[in-house]
Amino acid sequence: MPKNKKYIVVLTSEFPPLPGGIGNHAYNLAEYFQKSGYKVSVIADQRDTIENEAKFDSELECKIYRVSLKSSRFLMYLKRIWLCFKLSKSADFLICSGKFPLWIGAILKPIISAKTIAVIHGTEVNFTSPRLKKSINYSLSRFNKIIAVSNFTKTLVEDLKLKDIAVIPNGFSVSALEDISKDSVELHGSPILLTVGNITERKGQANVIKHLPVLKEKHPNVHYHCVGFKTEENACMSLAKSLNVSDHITFHGHVTHQQLKDFYENADICVMLSEMTQTGDVEGFGIALIEANHFGLPTIGAKGCGIEDAVSHGKSGLLVNAYESEEFVDAVTTILDDKSSYAKEAKSWSEMHQWQQIIKRYIDFIDS
Repeated sequence: MPKNKKYIVVLTSEFPPLPGGIGNHAYNLAEYFQKSGYKVSVIADQRDTIENEAKFDSELECKIYRVSLKSSRFLMYLKRIWLCFKLSKSADFLICSGKFPLWIGAILKPIISAKTIAVIHGTEVNFTSPRLKKSINYSLSRFNKIIAVSNFTKTLVEDLKLKDIAVIPNGFSVSALEDISKDSVELHGSPILLTVGNITERKGQANVIKHLPVLKEKHPNVHYHCVGFKTEENACMSLAKSLNVSDHITFHGHVTHQQLKDFYENADICVMLSEMTQTGDVEGFGIALIEANHFGLPTIGAKGCGIEDAVSHGKSGLLVNAYESEEFVDAVTTILDDKSSYAKEAKSWSEMHQWQQIIKRYIDFIDS
């Protein structure tokens, strides 16, 4: 806890109650800084209804400022900048997370006294557009400190030769997952594979589906359960039908944290075979894998992205080439043959990523 109460402003491109990795990270970052003795204000765009967001914000310890939706995006940008400038004048630190916040932090740096800290996740520092890439690189060079959520994310900016950068992994909150669901979830299949995340190319559900024809030869009753918004469900189901595995897949859609607990407790392996898209969209960490580990659920993750930091290879789970079916099938079999050991290591690995532990690393870094 700081000796004198310091003031932190968090500017984020996402914030709950709607889901999103950057938003979930910003929410926990703000709340745990507040619990650690800091005064915290959060600036975030309106994404849900005013009523839902007001109810959510009223239950938080930190102060939330929402930038309301406008027909003119330009007016929204100006409101963000003005609000951030106004609050940052009296702040000790301005923490920026997300593409637009990085630009705003760089703009305000010369005219505010607060030290500026950028949190980089992955996609926002990996644009394939030269113009976007150049603007983000310039913005990062103006920050006092940079925090990357994984070693992979750090490699994406190594060419910038940033002076003060640290890797601090994403954390998870146990309390959000411990409430008992009123409606229990029953999952069928053996083994039961689970992916938690928006159904998109980046999250890699299609890669898992492509492996099912080979996997079901060894495990005829295997079933793949997908939890998350059904953004690209039709494309995935078309792929499944073409491979004759549609009967082995269920898309459950978005679920509550309480329901999610049931999925974690009843599955056999949590899988995330993420891939980089043509636009540079990439997995920066993969916090769902750590959440799964908390319930003793082993994981299989893709190499070549931030997931490498979310899996303790050979202990909490296994890392594989996302496109190699035989490698994936071998990983499933290896974990099932020694599931109790993997489950034990998974729980230990998750303990290291609880926000109570992660926030200490943030405090040490920003106060250094």
